[in-house]
Amino acid sequence: MKTAKNGRDGRTRIIEGALRRFSQDGVSATTLASLREESGVSVGSFYHHFASKEHVFGVLYSEILASYQEEFLSELVSHDNARSGIEAIPAFHMKWAGEHPEQARLLVSERPPRKHEPGGAEVSEARRAFFRKVSDWWKPFMKTGELQPIHATMCYVLWLGPAQEMCRLWFAGAHTPTDEEIRSLGEAAWQSLRQR
Repeated sequence: MKTAKNGRDGRTRIIEGALRRFSQDGVSATTLASLREESGVSVGSFYHHFASKEHVFGVLYSEILASYQEEFLSELVSHDNARSGIEAIPAFHMKWAGEHPEQARLLVSERPPRKHEPGGAEVSEARRAFFRKVSDWWKPFMKTGELQPIHATMCYVLWLGPAQEMCRLWFAGAHTPTDEEIRSLGEAAWQSLRQR
């Protein structure tokens, strides 16, 4: 239910507050009391929308992942050339992280919910659908000999592992990536994934 005070419903306020708390303090250090305080909802309102802190995290993680995957795929399919597509994704990843630092921090630093946990089934299904679509883009280039036949896990590690590590350093305040370094991430991904 929306309130006259802010025009946002309780669920939205809880999700927004959880994003701030989880990205700042981490999920394990965030308490239910701090979630309620951050969102400004009563105990009754909280339990009307969510069963637990873990439920909030599962829903939030699932929503962030879905948004990221949608933008990733939009960027990927805009490339009809193997090299430009491979090189574009690390740059996309870094740009997305810079534009959505709280969401990116959550995806980078927190373990996704498991299948039996709140949000876990949705995350698992979203990942399956996402990898199918990435594979649909990849396969024609594999058949032409431009890209390697590679398992999804190794593909992810070689394609985005260095960008993920750069994000961790960036979020920790240890290093701010330059445009040249971001371009280098794309070039390194291409060298790792192209067929030799």
